[in-house]
Amino acid sequence: MSSAVRAACVIGWPIEHSRSPLIHNYWLKRYRIPGAYRSEAVPPEKFRNFVQSLAERGYVGANVTVPHKEAALALSQGDDRARAVGAANTLWLDGALRSTNTDVEGFLHNLDACAPGWDGDATTAVVLGAGGAARAVIYGLLERGTRRIIALNRTQARAQDLPGRFGPRVDIAGWNERDRWLAEASVLVNTTTLGMQGEPDLVLDITRLPEHAIVTDLVYVPLVTPLLRAARARSLRTADGLGMLLHQAVRGFQLWFGREPEITSELRGLVESDLSTKPPPDQE
Repeated sequence: MSSAVRAACVIGWPIEHSRSPLIHNYWLKRYRIPGAYRSEAVPPEKFRNFVQSLAERGYVGANVTVPHKEAALALSQGDDRARAVGAANTLWLDGALRSTNTDVEGFLHNLDACAPGWDGDATTAVVLGAGGAARAVIYGLLERGTRRIIALNRTQARAQDLPGRFGPRVDIAGWNERDRWLAEASVLVNTTTLGMQGEPDLVLDITRLPEHAIVTDLVYVPLVTPLLRAARARSLRTADGLGMLLHQAVRGFQLWFGREPEITSELRGLVESDLSTKPPPDQE
């Protein structure tokens, strides 16, 4: 490989469902950058060796997907976001192996694009779920000044550590209380798999949301989930999961290839078309 050609990859197990190669190779071609972006199927028992030999394999960095995100953080020097979320999805070499979690900015920048000025009235946010995506969302909401966050998860025990992790502005509530909290929500975020193709529906009484509420669903298959459809029927502002997928890719590309890429309608259409023919088995 020529020293002028920079390469990055996405690491996962399995990895066939990842849209990262489609996104990053689109940008490489668009900006005529001599680079490469590949997918690497790496089982958990081989992950440590793989990331510790990125340079020898010709890589300047990598994306990380399931089931490696927590291990990626443990094996690298994580920034504040990665440490707060407890997982890393982007690695780069800069004298050492460094990491971040771009799900945070993916969520925030997607909201900025879909609902400009949303954070000026972010009084109470209701977050459904308690996994890695929920932690990234909570971190982002707090970063933008959201005064109170109510986290609800189907298994409440999994959410117990969130107040301790993020501080007094985060509370947890029981799953059966979700409709009650909607009445106070300026932002509603679904980070669960409910509503995803092949999964049970997310049952919520959307009529309880205030007229100024913003609804975002991290699910992107289907692109318009039942939650988003119900919110749009009420003329509420919405942000879909595909937007977050695209926005979370921007920082990695900039770190590896030296240019901040643009999310174009052409790119979005390309990924939408690919999703319609080959839906992913999961969305992590």
